[in-house]
Amino acid sequence: MSTVELTKENFDEIVSGNDFVLIDFWAEWCGPCKQFGPVFERSSEKHDDLVFAKVDTEAQPELAQAFQIQSIPTVMIVRDNIAVFAQPGALPEAALEDVIGQARALDMDEVRASVAEAQTSEQAQGGAGQ
Repeated sequence: MSTVELTKENFDEIVSGNDFVLIDFWAEWCGPCKQFGPVFERSSEKHDDLVFAKVDTEAQPELAQAFQIQSIPTVMIVRDNIAVFAQPGALPEAALEDVIGQARALDMDEVRASVAEAQTSEQAQGGAGQ
């Protein structure tokens, strides 16, 4: 499967409409991004059941800002609308495959419970402020 270009216009539709999305935040001027591009593309061909998407941080600064992308390339994996992985740097092919395998193996019920617990804890701390 080829990669999808994410924009602020189609981001919610693509990410919400798919269970498992890998996102490559990149820019044309970025050398490591250009080196990582073919790795990301080869991986997309191996995993045709997953959505592989790219965000050009120059063309879509709002998306980069919304996800607090500080350096590129950054790979993010979103499962069931929850970001379960985000790491800057050009991953070697074996490392990307390992991360995909780990993300596939996640028990999303446990992840959702953990997220809910963290949100409850944040709310409790925020409410107890001086």
